[in-house]
Amino acid sequence: MEATKKLKKSVLIRQRKEQDKAQVGGASTAKLLNCPTSPRKMRLVVDLIRGAKVENALYILKHSSKEAAGRVEKLLLSAIKNWETQNEGTSLENSALFVKEVSVGGGRQLKRLRPAPQGRGYRIRKRSNHVTLVVDSLNNVNS
Repeated sequence: MEATKKLKKSVLIRQRKEQDKAQVGGASTAKLLNCPTSPRKMRLVVDLIRGAKVENALYILKHSSKEAAGRVEKLLLSAIKNWETQNEGTSLENSALFVKEVSVGGGRQLKRLRPAPQGRGYRIRKRSNHVTLVVDSLNNVNS
């Protein structure tokens, strides 16, 4: 019984991914998984570029003093390259790309113990996050 539920769920997930890939001329996605930065720190950087044009977002990330900005910049460049491969006939300059949506979710936590007084141990949670970035063209949104 449970095996059939898992099979149905995996089939639905596969179909959803295929639908996303078949979306030609639309938005392109890039994901960063298990990034060793806490989600809270990453959200501070991501909020700076949400909804911005790609050129402005790259400028903001390049000149940000946050450590997570370098990782988000690399992810944004990857999303731009993904968009270029999806839309080979169109030029990047005429398309007016912008950051359509960005989301940060919690990843896995590495749990460690730090020695504490009187034989105790304090738990340290080394957090990580998952970032999903979607880039789209303003021309596709308007039409």
